[in-house]
Amino acid sequence: MARKASNTLLQKAKRLKSDEFYTLLSDIERELQHYACQFRGKVVYCNCDDPRSSNFYRYFAEHFHDLGLKKLIASCYCEQHNTLFDVSGETGGFYYIYHGTTEENTIPTDADIHYFNSDGDFRSSESISLLMQADVVVTNPPFSLFREYISQLVRFEKQFLIIGNINAITYKEVFHLIKENKVWLGVNLGRGISGFSVPDHYELYGTEVRVDEQGNRIISPNNCLWLTNMDNFQRNEDIVLTKRYVGNEISYQKYDNYDGINVNRTQDIPMDYSGFMGVPITFLHKFNPNQFEIVKFRKGDDDKDLSINGKCPYFRILIRNRRVCQDVI
Repeated sequence: MARKASNTLLQKAKRLKSDEFYTLLSDIERELQHYACQFRGKVVYCNCDDPRSSNFYRYFAEHFHDLGLKKLIASCYCEQHNTLFDVSGETGGFYYIYHGTTEENTIPTDADIHYFNSDGDFRSSESISLLMQADVVVTNPPFSLFREYISQLVRFEKQFLIIGNINAITYKEVFHLIKENKVWLGVNLGRGISGFSVPDHYELYGTEVRVDEQGNRIISPNNCLWLTNMDNFQRNEDIVLTKRYVGNEISYQKYDNYDGINVNRTQDIPMDYSGFMGVPITFLHKFNPNQFEIVKFRKGDDDKDLSINGKCPYFRILIRNRRVCQDVI
């Protein structure tokens, strides 16, 4: 049974900055189907995943031969304990490597896993050593460390498909990668990602929360997306434009501090405007780099937020239609 969460719970969850969000298998299947042919002969690394319970690891292990994988690696962070009284049984981070052979366990037992000397943080030298073996990284990384996480993947020139909060595209480091066409959005976002399971101790919050038939506690924040540098069908499709600027100039307000017009919805982008346009960040979900150029984010010529009659609309991305510009030239 779903229920609405209170603002108190939302604010508390933000303060806690919990990263214990576990991706549902159904959401992984829904997104990964669009990249299946790109995994053949590849080494996949899920470096924020306990191979005994992770749905990312489970997906790749179960589809190992269908995808034509070369190797599957999963590693997990586990805080090290320096006390004689610790009885958790965990001595640090650990990992498992699956080659798809009959003598290996698809889902490893405790006896199958290998322990790091450290806690298994993705930034540790041992984790990076495994990263160097990989071709593609697929996981749900810690949201609180998202900037560092994606910077590492770019630095080591890895392909990746990862989940992040929608706000991540407003981060300076991430937006720069999007602008340079080095990173883009996956196929599903928002309600296209149905939810995350959370531990029993986690206080349920989100736009919707529920407990499924297996007793899993699910939150559905509806504010997440897939971020990738792997090709998908969506980024090669043009946005169909039906509106015109000429004859409707009054509908498109000019910015006070930038030579461009404001467009409130992606579907309202005029097909005949050759100048700069400010569009909502949701535009990035439909962005085709062959159709549009991303110019800058949010700021006007005075380095202040774009404004209209002294008021700032929601965050805007400044773009230009490549094809209209070419026609003008």
